[in-house]
Amino acid sequence: MKVDLTGASWRKSKHSGPNGNCVEVAFLRGGHVGVRDSKDHGGGPILAFTPGEWDAFVAGVSEGEFRRA
Repeated sequence: MKVDLTGASWRKSKHSGPNGNCVEVAFLRGGHVGVRDSKDHGGGPILAFTPGEWDAFVAGVSEGEFRRA
């Protein structure tokens, strides 16, 4: 999927550790959501999700689907 990253505003959690390593999220044109590793700003790979995929992920997090056993 080709996603337009023009004007993407990347955000990192305020709960990120002191070394700053975390993931960053950007809400993109067309409703897509980009996710990248904060230490690779601009140079590393970016995962892109459709609005439906992102909503399913957020719902799974809210419901505890990804908790460690």
